[in-house]
Amino acid sequence: MSAAVDYEMGVDPERALKYAVQHMRGGRVEIIEGAIEPVSPTWDHEAAAEAIRDQIKPRVRELDCVTGSGNLDLPGSANWYVPDIAVVPLDIAKGGGALLPDQTLLVVEVTSESNADTDTDRVVKRRRYAEYGAPLYLLVDRMERSVTLFSDPGRLGYTKADGPHPFGTRLQLPAPFGIDLDTSSL
Repeated sequence: MSAAVDYEMGVDPERALKYAVQHMRGGRVEIIEGAIEPVSPTWDHEAAAEAIRDQIKPRVRELDCVTGSGNLDLPGSANWYVPDIAVVPLDIAKGGGALLPDQTLLVVEVTSESNADTDTDRVVKRRRYAEYGAPLYLLVDRMERSVTLFSDPGRLGYTKADGPHPFGTRLQLPAPFGIDLDTSSL
């Protein structure tokens, strides 16, 4: 059935696709530029995310926020992301359902061998997170062994980049965090 027929029948393809991925059995998935992708991180990937989560957790609590990897919707696009870490105000997180990138304080993506060739985290997600207003985007590039913090989002991307810095560099997370992130254990 074509998209034109779907619209005539009152079915919104974006909404149907996002509904479907939320109700899939057997694991979590995200939609990246219209392609359904499984979310199945390896243990070394999880260890890198956990190293960051452990360092920011005390400040996250002080800010009355939570960390997680819940769904982020990008309405008006065929994108539905599951970030490796998102920092979200607790009152917003308790609202249920998917959030929007502009409701986060920080989004962290850790590259994997499975997506390194496609530049999903380096290019696609960076552009989309900026377009949808995520204030801070931290890219942990395990293949390049570097970290980059992007800030000042806009429709055309982030206007500021701090990095790439090699693993082992201390990276300043700006307000509201105001902490240094030790990247030596990533």
